[in-house]
Amino acid sequence: MPGVTTTAPGPAPRPRTRPRSRLGWTVVLLTALAITGYSLALYAQGSLRTLAADDAGLASAYADAPPAVQAAFYIHVVSASIALALGPWQFSRRLRGRFRTAHRVIGRIYLGSIAVGSVSSLVMAPFNSAGMVGFFGFGALALLWGHTALRAYRAIRAGDPAGHQAWMIRNYALTYAAVTLRTWLGVLIMVQTPFADVDAEFDAVFANAYHAVPFLCWLPNIVVAEWLIRRRGLPSYRLQGDGRPAASPAPAGSGPAVPAPAVR
Repeated sequence: MPGVTTTAPGPAPRPRTRPRSRLGWTVVLLTALAITGYSLALYAQGSLRTLAADDAGLASAYADAPPAVQAAFYIHVVSASIALALGPWQFSRRLRGRFRTAHRVIGRIYLGSIAVGSVSSLVMAPFNSAGMVGFFGFGALALLWGHTALRAYRAIRAGDPAGHQAWMIRNYALTYAAVTLRTWLGVLIMVQTPFADVDAEFDAVFANAYHAVPFLCWLPNIVVAEWLIRRRGLPSYRLQGDGRPAASPAPAGSGPAVPAPAVR
């Protein structure tokens, strides 16, 4: 129209990272790096038998295990530490947006570390110090850890970035079990403190706490991961009794409900 000046629309503004999200990412990164450094430094000090004499870490549970299991233990410590330290960087928007090649390289190293770590976990599971609870708890963790990594890899290879991101969130929630295990262990020991002489009965108090963490270290993580996935609008588990994706409720007058995206 005469007298009307039109301007071409500018580029869409980039979504800003919420301060709360940035704080959460920073906490996850720092705690992951702390546990990574602690684990690598601890088991680099000597053989498992030497460390077992000082009752250091989990050395006593594997000091008398077959050589193949001891090798799997060290392989697991290194591979899981690499995955734990690299995982948070995969969720950095700046890294994904500006340094895509670095994002891909780190992702390949991360997924490769999990492939090695999950297999070594299964080798170690029968020799864990939590008995049958540990065998099933840590064994299930190892299987799900490898499975979610494989699903994340398949999703990105199929050109499904939303599905890839959802599976990566689930996967790192399982990787982060290395942190939550130690957190829950400390909490459960503190809970028992008013009812026991920790100095005299520390072994029993520790054993009671440790027998709870094989499942407790990762089950709540998965619940939180699924909440984050739904909050971000990524493909999530929404199943009805017949196995079909549940329909999302639609506002009044907006037409029929649209099925929510199902995990592929």
